[in-house]
Amino acid sequence: MPGILPWTGLAVRAPAGSAAGMDDIAAEFLLDPGFNTVNHGSFGAAPRSVLAAQDAWRARLEAQPSRFMVEVLTPALRAAAAGLAGFLGGDPEGLGFVDNTTAACNAVLRSLAFAPGEEILLLGHAYGAVRKTAEHIAAGAGARVVEAPLPFPRPEPEAVVQALARAITPRTRLAVLDHITSPSALVLPIEAMVAACRDRGVPVLVDGAHGPGQVPLALGALGADWYAGNCHKWLMAPKGCAFLWTAPQRRAGTHAPILSHGLGEGYLAEFDWTGTRDPSAWLAVTEAIAFLERLGGAALMDRNRALAREAGARLAARLGTEVGARPEMAGSMALVRLPLPGPADRAAAVALRARLLAAGTDAPVTAIDGRFWLRLSAAAYNRPQDYDRLGDLLGAIL
Repeated sequence: MPGILPWTGLAVRAPAGSAAGMDDIAAEFLLDPGFNTVNHGSFGAAPRSVLAAQDAWRARLEAQPSRFMVEVLTPALRAAAAGLAGFLGGDPEGLGFVDNTTAACNAVLRSLAFAPGEEILLLGHAYGAVRKTAEHIAAGAGARVVEAPLPFPRPEPEAVVQALARAITPRTRLAVLDHITSPSALVLPIEAMVAACRDRGVPVLVDGAHGPGQVPLALGALGADWYAGNCHKWLMAPKGCAFLWTAPQRRAGTHAPILSHGLGEGYLAEFDWTGTRDPSAWLAVTEAIAFLERLGGAALMDRNRALAREAGARLAARLGTEVGARPEMAGSMALVRLPLPGPADRAAAVALRARLLAAGTDAPVTAIDGRFWLRLSAAAYNRPQDYDRLGDLLGAIL
């Protein structure tokens, strides 16, 4: 029978073999109860049922490795891909598993041939690992990376699209667009941004590291050429579970990040076999989807978004500062400005996060435009008192 999460009013079904009643979803995870976990966005957290599914796949593999790799693995991967593609609104023929979104972005960037003078367009708040990869690829080809600056804080969606459109030139070979920015937690108007690029004939790779499980997706209707996403964050799959979805017209020219025996045998053959590795994280993704749906699916996403918005507003009011996003561009993370003198730099932000870790909590601290900003997350296991505790610890540190 459905239960009610008392701090949300959200009706859910208790997971099979539940370790707790519906009043304590945190017990479904292995989280340290003495640590104030308000940073789901960086590395996620997998529930016990998903880890049990992963362990079952790993045991099946080790029972007879040769038989598993030869006879079981490929059909199992395709079944998992079909389940994930259905959840994401894309066709499974375009979905290849990778370890993380950075690997997926590497696959796309390394599959394209850039000419001298061509441009790779990134957003101003692009993820650092993707930025470095793009710069490395561009430098080797005599191309260059161009940034479209994002208005901040609290940008209007139209202003973001306009900033992107202004940065596109006849030399733009590829646009790499964040769906949800990592440093600033902005849910960008990705549909309008993709359309702006397509109107100019520019291929689009969407860095959707934070997308799956945080916001509803319909990859087939988005219009992007590639969508790279993590499943270990908001979908709560095991670490090492991510994907690259590629549109039909791009599959022949897109190669897996590691070339192996599948090279020349088709898109899926390349991604399904890149050498011997533990595939259990990928195969457990269907249990992660089932867990999310037992907690309400889209309703849980709405609940997390509302909790993050409330937590960010309360913390900003307590600190006498501001939040970084308007409600229409906010998701399950919130960015709050810290009342510290500037100019802020990366080293000082890293040092401040280290102090938070030492105090028993974690929230990424970022330096944006000379100011310090803190990012908090709202996941299924979080409650309002988690953010009150965060405020107490911040008060002591600041």
